[in-house]
Amino acid sequence: MSDYSKPLEGKVAVIFGVANRRSIAWAIAQAWKDAGATLIFNYQGERLKDKVGDLVEAFGEDTPLYPCDVTSDAEIDAFFDKVKTHTDKIDLMLHSVAFAPKEALENEFVSTEREAFRIAHDISAYSLVALSQRAAPMMTEGGSIIAMSYYGAEKVVPNYNVMGVAKAALEASTRYLASDLGKLNIRVNCISAGPVQTLAARGISGFSAMIKHYEANAPLGRSCSLEELGGAGVFLASDASGAITGQVLYVDGGYQIMGM
Repeated sequence: MSDYSKPLEGKVAVIFGVANRRSIAWAIAQAWKDAGATLIFNYQGERLKDKVGDLVEAFGEDTPLYPCDVTSDAEIDAFFDKVKTHTDKIDLMLHSVAFAPKEALENEFVSTEREAFRIAHDISAYSLVALSQRAAPMMTEGGSIIAMSYYGAEKVVPNYNVMGVAKAALEASTRYLASDLGKLNIRVNCISAGPVQTLAARGISGFSAMIKHYEANAPLGRSCSLEELGGAGVFLASDASGAITGQVLYVDGGYQIMGM
């Protein structure tokens, strides 16, 4: 019988995308830890090493933390080689990685430059494929891969621009990965989060107006909290969602269902 208080007991997870205390990846990592999972973290570049390191020390000084630039196949390989020094298998992977050049999130989408388009898709979408290639062989008892998306993948959101197109590619990649990896009992899903106060979100022009729009139009009169995103992450990682794959779970106060 499953332990409902620790639904992830005995599971090993790799976490990509923690940047600071207010990041969605950190909220899900905390929820996974509380649910019983053992965690292994990445950090993206030396600039974030100390900041992420200070956070993960809350789980114990021996919590594994290794560099991994998701645009580099060599660094991804090196990261998973380090993971193998701790465990023969993993059960969970969180992909909470996205980036587009600042100027591409300010002007009209039609003005997007080729390099900005390439960067956004490489970091925000292809990285899920690259990481899944290395994670899947270690998921010898099946597993759950979760990526983070946003409504801008489905509908036009002002100033979201090329990131919306990259998130659409991420969601399509989720479906194709779910099809390929299902035979290994590996599930691949997205959480589409409503706007929350994260450092990344504040880089989007007009973000405050977006929050007010959700409060005025979402059925629940609000978006979502980091704690609620953590709970959704536990659900998709746990056996309770064992028949769910290739899906986008909206955690947004119901905003996605509204037409007007």
